[in-house]
Amino acid sequence: MAKKVAFRSVLIFGGAGFIGSNWARRLFETTEAKIHVYDNLTRPGSRYNLEWLQKLAGRSGRLQITIGDVRDQAKVLHAVKHATEIYNFAAQVAVTTSIADPRLDFEVNVGGTLNILEAARFSGNNPSVLFTSTNKVYGGFSNGLARVERKRYVAPESAAGTSESQPLDFHSPYGCSKGAADQYVRDYARIYGLRTVVFRMSCIAGPGQFGNEDQGWVAHFLHSALLRTPLVIYGSGLQVRDVLHVEDLLNAFEAVHKSPAVTHGQVYNIGGGPRNTTSLLELVDAIAELTGVRLHYELDAGRSGDQLVYVTDHSKFTRDTGWAPRAGILEILESLQTWFKLNRGKVASTKSSFLQPVLTPVPAEMERSAS
Repeated sequence: MAKKVAFRSVLIFGGAGFIGSNWARRLFETTEAKIHVYDNLTRPGSRYNLEWLQKLAGRSGRLQITIGDVRDQAKVLHAVKHATEIYNFAAQVAVTTSIADPRLDFEVNVGGTLNILEAARFSGNNPSVLFTSTNKVYGGFSNGLARVERKRYVAPESAAGTSESQPLDFHSPYGCSKGAADQYVRDYARIYGLRTVVFRMSCIAGPGQFGNEDQGWVAHFLHSALLRTPLVIYGSGLQVRDVLHVEDLLNAFEAVHKSPAVTHGQVYNIGGGPRNTTSLLELVDAIAELTGVRLHYELDAGRSGDQLVYVTDHSKFTRDTGWAPRAGILEILESLQTWFKLNRGKVASTKSSFLQPVLTPVPAEMERSAS
């Protein structure tokens, strides 16, 4: 007798974004879950992603779409009503925007997250809630200790990476808002028994990413090179990050779903780890070697809140679930290049749009079930 599969009703806030649309695609491919995408479609590229998901869903009836903002408490409450799993990827994602408009940053990242948590608490379904936080919650802890070696900064703790035991040190309004939301999600597990998980993520990259200088820098660098568009590197370019392929992140989401008894209530650092690090200048060289195109750039002053070195220690999550990154930097760049070749026009059209957020009305036919 076949094993009965538990019903999954998956709600993805920010579901038309880079991570959200990839997660929805994976769920369509590997599960029978009903998928509810909730997004305000203000980020350039999100409409392309939503149209792509609609084509994937076809007439299956498995895709539901809500065009909405996480600051809309009533709309969030209605969306959460029947969910068994909730993924909160909706956010204001740029440090620069948070500095220019800290109230907006707070209302989206903290207020929006609280709306989701409260809706989950009162839904009656006890849904799981996975929240994607950021390494920015740790502040610039290594900045005073970093030294230069060739084309990168090296810090004493970078060899092993940063673990969850690193003290929190919110830096920039963005760091404060994501950090506050991070702690709310964690505490709702302790106080209300919600089945929450927090991922404090390093750089994520891969197909479907419309990157810009404020977010998605790996894709931004590669796309700029292939479009022969110069860009600005803020700081020396020696800053180091670890990079995780989006497919490996999706594997991590699956690992959480398969190991609820261990992962619920936990906070995890998620990233490519010490084997998957690159500086900005090293990435420029890697792109030139892969594509034959030398990226043109100029240096400008460093940005407030930037970490000179951040490398993820993901050993806690690996111990709890057996998960580990698979793709290296080169494989990530190759997958981005392949996707770019198929979507060159879309990437080019979003480049200028990042400077002017899309606020035009959403066609009514987009906010409906795919059925």
